Amino acid sequence: MAKDKSRFSNDVHIKNRKARHEYEFVDTYEAGIVLKGTEIKSIREGKVNLLDGYCFFNKGELILKGIHISPYSQSSFYNHESTRERKLLLHKRELVKIKSKLDEKGLTLIPSRLYINKRGFAKVEIALAKGKKLHDKRDSIKEKDMKRELERIKF
Repeated sequence: MAKDKSRFSNDVHIKNRKARHEYEFVDTYEAGIVLKGTEIKSIREGKVNLLDGYCFFNKGELILKGIHISPYSQSSFYNHESTRERKLLLHKRELVKIKSKLDEKGLTLIPSRLYINKRGFAKVEIALAKGKKLHDKRDSIKEKDMKRELERIKF
């Protein structure tokens, strides 16, 4: 009996598109993520939602909360909880740097992208971000529309 390998992909790039609209990115970091076996299978199928995700520090560790990884459909009773807290893996010096920047007023840490690297490990790109005001959002929409119009004129 041949297994269907086409549903799993090593070319997974899940983006949090709403984050670019809601926040202004100050700095980005690449972090590993601690997963269970069924979670990585769901990620390879592309069943992840990053929209409500955020990061916080707990006892010196960086924790990712609020992302939804759907339960793996082929699993029996060893399936994972879909919205559990997941530990992020960063170097100690990066954690100290992020912690000091988060203490500044108005900054938050959000997941902007989840992908699988060349070695097959799941990575999360987290962004140190500052919330945009309403007029900032309008300006970014205006710039995007102008770029789109210029592209139409060129072609």
